[in-house]
Amino acid sequence: MAASDVFLADCPTRLTLEVIGGTWAVVVLHALADGPQRHGELVARVGGVSRKVLTQTLRRLQDSGLVERHEYAEFPPRVDYALTELGRTLEEPIAMLTRWARTYGADVVASQEASAARRGGDDDGTVTRPGGVGARSGTRR
Repeated sequence: MAASDVFLADCPTRLTLEVIGGTWAVVVLHALADGPQRHGELVARVGGVSRKVLTQTLRRLQDSGLVERHEYAEFPPRVDYALTELGRTLEEPIAMLTRWARTYGADVVASQEASAARRGGDDDGTVTRPGGVGARSGTRR
């Protein structure tokens, strides 16, 4: 396929970017780079994600071959999630993106806040933070 095919709706590259570009996907993949984790551990580690949304994210990553679910025949039942071999190929790109976000994240938020101030704020007066968390325009965390 030519590089321009990424603009076609059914291009595998585009479909893959949509999976890893989901709101929580990169954060979950980054968390799993440290090794297998249980659902509750991921909820605690990935601040702001609901159990339902995390489950949906994990299922989408599983369906895409990036995460695997391990069930253990124990009582009480135990399930954990881990990166697949394919998922591990994303460790370095995600680490690079995370380094970029740590360096420039404050600049992005400042630009969002300035833009919202110029527009008079969003409909509800918030600026969208990474992960969908809103903060009142003009306030800092």
